[in-house]
Amino acid sequence: MTVAQGLVPRVACMQIMKRNSITMRLIALVFLLVISIPLHSQTRETIVLWPDKVPGESEVKHAAVQTENTSGKVVRLTDVTNPLLEVFEPEDGVKNGEGIIVCPGGGYNILAIDKEGYEVAEWLNELGFTAFVLQYRVPDKQAGALNDVQRAIRIVRARADEWNLDAKKIGVMGFSAGGSLSARVSTLYDFESYAPIDNNDVVSCRPDYSILIYPAYLDKGENRSLTPELKVDEKTPPKFIFGTADDPYANSALVMAGALRDAKVPVELHLLPAGGHGYGLRPGNIAAETWPVLLEKWLKRCMGNE
Repeated sequence: MTVAQGLVPRVACMQIMKRNSITMRLIALVFLLVISIPLHSQTRETIVLWPDKVPGESEVKHAAVQTENTSGKVVRLTDVTNPLLEVFEPEDGVKNGEGIIVCPGGGYNILAIDKEGYEVAEWLNELGFTAFVLQYRVPDKQAGALNDVQRAIRIVRARADEWNLDAKKIGVMGFSAGGSLSARVSTLYDFESYAPIDNNDVVSCRPDYSILIYPAYLDKGENRSLTPELKVDEKTPPKFIFGTADDPYANSALVMAGALRDAKVPVELHLLPAGGHGYGLRPGNIAAETWPVLLEKWLKRCMGNE
């Protein structure tokens, strides 16, 4: 055998090894990309609220921007110009035919999308509820946020059959500023905040009940009374309200509960001595560990399932 003949197998072997190395690197890269994608984005249906122009929005549609601030292990979104719903469906064995739109908080500046959105939706799934996490417009777009939540409720109600839901059992739930937004849509459901764009807008945007967890901005009236925008009457849907006495926004829960009582609207108010604000349902905080237990019982009574 000549030297040249001996080199051929070696070169071929080296080429095969090189190709295998490249292949393994590509497989590893693809694997890393897959596991880095959040679980909810792999399996959740996403509904864009406004198929064409977003009412009152001057900016071009684009995906929400995640901020660099991850303090408290919270994912924060901002610059929402293309509002949407992310659908969380329960297992068939526990599904109860009811839907809840979840409005994360964040001072109308950001959305605490995991702590007050996805984590809450997954908990609601365990109870049998189909949850819809709302990305409403921020920052500083309160009028646009009302457009978005009204539209979201209408879409869920109009398309209830798609998720095997009862169109008369659609609630709304919010935390902090999301609690403010939930209170607004619960009292301003007769206010047409945007011009109808399709058949979804024929149905009512009045939620069948609303859940306010450490709500904020409900006491902007004179002497910290109910915010004038909020018109409570006998047609206002029943509410579950939870807060703590040491929360700087605690008065919002009190004035809303008082207005509902005066209007003879069913309301259940819980005010713990301590717990603060912005705790979601993560363990380690007495308030975060308490409200889910109380709410589960209230939901069963409210919707006639107990």
